[in-house]
Amino acid sequence: MTLTPLARRVLVGLVVAVFVLMYVPLLLVVINSFNVSQSLTWPPSGFTVDWWQRAVHSDGARMALWTSIQAAVGATVISLILGTLLALALQRFDFFGKRVVNLLVVLPIALPGIVTGIALNNAFRGILGLQLTLMTVVIAHATFCIVTVFNNVQARLRRVGGNLEEASADLGAGLFTTFRLVTFPQLRSALLAGGLLSFALSFDEIIVTTFTAGAGVTTLPIWILNNLFRPNQAPVVNVVAVVLIAASVVPIWLAQRLSGDTEHVR
Repeated sequence: MTLTPLARRVLVGLVVAVFVLMYVPLLLVVINSFNVSQSLTWPPSGFTVDWWQRAVHSDGARMALWTSIQAAVGATVISLILGTLLALALQRFDFFGKRVVNLLVVLPIALPGIVTGIALNNAFRGILGLQLTLMTVVIAHATFCIVTVFNNVQARLRRVGGNLEEASADLGAGLFTTFRLVTFPQLRSALLAGGLLSFALSFDEIIVTTFTAGAGVTTLPIWILNNLFRPNQAPVVNVVAVVLIAASVVPIWLAQRLSGDTEHVR
């Protein structure tokens, strides 16, 4: 498709405007984390690292960070196991209701977070009679993190095909031997990419967490929300927000690199 010079300029202008709208506010958060003023005035009246020191020594922030890491790791492990098994089942086998199962696997990430949160809250407390704990948060996060692993593994399985697996079976290898020596090596980068995306998705989740976390469970996003409107905590919140941005950007960047790496796929 050939664009006219005017259309090209309009398109470039729209792209630049979108990027400015998305990333300038993030840059302001980073700058304000070094701002001397507690009222977050602009331009900054001076720069300091005192807020970073306060954030490091904040017991609430550190406990919330550890809780978020535990929830994200737990959800990622569950997602890797179930997402891989689902992708293998749907890609390598034909059975009645295959399309329906595929839709049900992908649907949780498309649903509004508040709908998922309310549904899981009713399931945990009403149907199962469970107390809301860190484990309920892990299970809740895993319901939508599975999708990232599932999509990555299924895409990789489509690209590599099943010829090597069939050859392994013809040579006498069993199902688990074929998976360990043939299938898994071809899926390693896809699994790592899916795991990183799952970790990032779980780490900064707040809506579903609000409905599935007990009174004593505070993740980092919830800690930020609880302290956002406290004047003496606003600069520290900016510091924690910068950490949250880094913790989300790095896994996504690595996952993108791994997902696009087809050099070792034969």
